[in-house]
Amino acid sequence: MSHSPPPHNFHFQLLAKDTTTNARRGRLYTPHGAIETPLFMPVGTQGSVKAIGPDDLERLGVQMALGNTYHLMLRPGEALVQKLGGLHRFMAFEGALLTDSGGFQIYSLAKRRKISEEGVAFASHLDGHPVFLSPEEAIRIQQTLGADIIMALDECPPPHADMPYLETSLARTTRWLHRCYKAWTQRERHALFGIVQGGLSEALRKRHTEELCAVELPGYALGGFSVGEAKEAMHAGVAYAAPLLPQAKPRYLMGVGAPEDLVAGVCAGIDMFDCVLPTRCARTGLLFTSEGKLNLRNARYQEDERPIDPQCSCYCCRTFSRAYVRHLFQSREIVALRLNSLHNLHFLLQLMAQMREAIERGQMEAFAKAFAQRPKAPP
Repeated sequence: MSHSPPPHNFHFQLLAKDTTTNARRGRLYTPHGAIETPLFMPVGTQGSVKAIGPDDLERLGVQMALGNTYHLMLRPGEALVQKLGGLHRFMAFEGALLTDSGGFQIYSLAKRRKISEEGVAFASHLDGHPVFLSPEEAIRIQQTLGADIIMALDECPPPHADMPYLETSLARTTRWLHRCYKAWTQRERHALFGIVQGGLSEALRKRHTEELCAVELPGYALGGFSVGEAKEAMHAGVAYAAPLLPQAKPRYLMGVGAPEDLVAGVCAGIDMFDCVLPTRCARTGLLFTSEGKLNLRNARYQEDERPIDPQCSCYCCRTFSRAYVRHLFQSREIVALRLNSLHNLHFLLQLMAQMREAIERGQMEAFAKAFAQRPKAPP
């Protein structure tokens, strides 16, 4: 079964290809502006990036952020979001937005759901009441929320699922994509992406890519990575799977955000990334730096007058010492979570900008090697 390309004001422009890796430099045009790729997208599951305001996102230069269908449909509900002007207006964010379909919750809330051909029945994690999410409902909710990019409903299988489970899951996800396509009625307002699964099996990844890409969509994603497998296996899997996706469409690696994983993903040919990792790490006192990861809980920083990262130009590093930020964190001052989150997001956004420049110069391989040789922890 094939479909013709949809009429859409969303498109992707491939600007440059690195000569030493599969890295790509592009520009993604959306109803909320042009977006430079490769890019990292902060996750705002409930319509808010934790500890970060929309004014912070603007100052950081965030081009696109995420919301989550499952969480927003439970609270406050997509109808209220639409009544109050849509998700952009509701969260006062002027950049582009992408909403996940709720497919990851099929994985993360495995004990609270039951999968059938029709969709997924959940017991709400809030109060236990029954919730049903079908492919059609997932698309309806996302169109109601008003995101620029909406995702097809899929199942993210467990990382070490056996072959019969994967075969059944992938076939159902393909059937769900066709149903999502039919339910995708507002095609000039929202770009629908399909999600390729397949675990760590190259054969299944290839077959599922062919099945999904038979449906002509504005973009395609790789799901099912960074869900418990070893890093080496993930990097190898992404390196194999990314080039299988169409050259002329944006390629999105879902749920990946460790600095070393971003570098590996860009080298493989990925254009878009998202992850809760930078803000989640920030809330535990783990900070990314040009010299490796810094753990604020370490007593060695108690009297340290240096900034978190001497090479960083974020507000936190321009203004405060390691000693002060550690004091705030140890004292459980709420502002510590904001400062840490600002720093980690700034670090990843600058990393993406540096990789865009490296691709333009044809030096991505050298950049990746230098990044891999950086220290593991600051002095």
